[in-house]
Amino acid sequence: MMLMKRRDFLKVGAAAGAMASLYGCAGSGKSSGHVVVVGGGYGGATVAKYLRMWSEGGVQVTLVERNPTFISCPISNLVIGGQKTMEDITVSYDNLKSKWGVRVIQDDVVAVDAAKKTVSLKAGGALSYDRLVLSPGVDFMWDEIPGLQSADAQAKILHAWKAGPQTVALRKQLEAMPDGGVYAIALPKAPYRCPPGPYERACLVANYFKQNKPKSKVVILDANEDVQSKKALFTKAWNDLYKGIIEYRNNSEVKDVDVASNTAILEFDKFKADVLNVIPPHRAGNIAAQSGIKLINNRWVDVNWLSMESTSTPGIHVLGDAVFPAPTMPKSGHMANQHGKLAAAAILNLLAGEQPNPAPVVMNTCYSFVDAKNVIHVASVHQYDPATKLVQPVKGAGGVSAARNELEGKVALGWAKNIWADMLA
Repeated sequence: MMLMKRRDFLKVGAAAGAMASLYGCAGSGKSSGHVVVVGGGYGGATVAKYLRMWSEGGVQVTLVERNPTFISCPISNLVIGGQKTMEDITVSYDNLKSKWGVRVIQDDVVAVDAAKKTVSLKAGGALSYDRLVLSPGVDFMWDEIPGLQSADAQAKILHAWKAGPQTVALRKQLEAMPDGGVYAIALPKAPYRCPPGPYERACLVANYFKQNKPKSKVVILDANEDVQSKKALFTKAWNDLYKGIIEYRNNSEVKDVDVASNTAILEFDKFKADVLNVIPPHRAGNIAAQSGIKLINNRWVDVNWLSMESTSTPGIHVLGDAVFPAPTMPKSGHMANQHGKLAAAAILNLLAGEQPNPAPVVMNTCYSFVDAKNVIHVASVHQYDPATKLVQPVKGAGGVSAARNELEGKVALGWAKNIWADMLA
């Protein structure tokens, strides 16, 4: 076995120390207790791993996740566009179990008793905890689109906004669509999971049509007044690469659907498509509301940004897309990963009788494919501001791509592999 050179060891040590100081895990070495984590996505898997790593095994962690494997939403649009397979975006939980000692239970949490500090499992039985972490992602507000409330309707008019069976199903719908057909993607008013995601999907479907169904069209029905992320870069791609293929319609909120005819019903109009892809409005995953946590606008969890702890329910920390966003903070996989590390550090401090880091910093990077190889990105840095008690964007940090390019395409795939390893390896 090759020994690590001293300078490389020092680099690794410096990186680990920098990360620890960034999130502030002073209490890690003397922390103990049992933390239950609900949801094994970008936030939940990260917090489970880092609780074990930073506590040096002192804290016991149980992860409850309904799915047998992790499937990534980022990169899943490449499956829909035909560039990747489901296997490419699927990662096992085995390393969390064997390498880090996380107990992984494939089940659903159906109830939370914050007073007794227990969670009830769908399969039966309960788990007690010292601290609870909810990373439930989003669920859809089906009542906002009455025609989509039945299972049959949802099986025909897909959202494909949770990577999994619907990702494959939408790809099959596009493959079956005749040349000359119309694919329409409808997105809800912000905030929603992954602001640039619908525009990336439109590009990748248009790329598929351009190569395989050149008479076909893509229509973006955007409930918002304007493109929500990377506007200049996306519109340039649409004009340069997909002129006459992609049509963008703002202020086009879907109020209902006629499932039989694949028709989106707007406030003052209707739009019929051969493949209709409707992303309903979002709210925090169901277990957030079922836990008794107070929700903002009956949708999102308010948190203390020093610890990711619910402001209404002590002892319960909430991560990722379920959280009411801080200013300019996107609902993204990368940000959920950051939430997981911030929460892990804070929980270890709290379990050790210490206060969380008073000035945590989190970062976000989001890559969007505009064709099979060319990518654009947006990046941001956010630091806790004691005056507002919010995580505020750092002026002058981050930014967007100067132009789409193939190098960022390679970086984007590298980012995916690296963040999956950060969570699960």
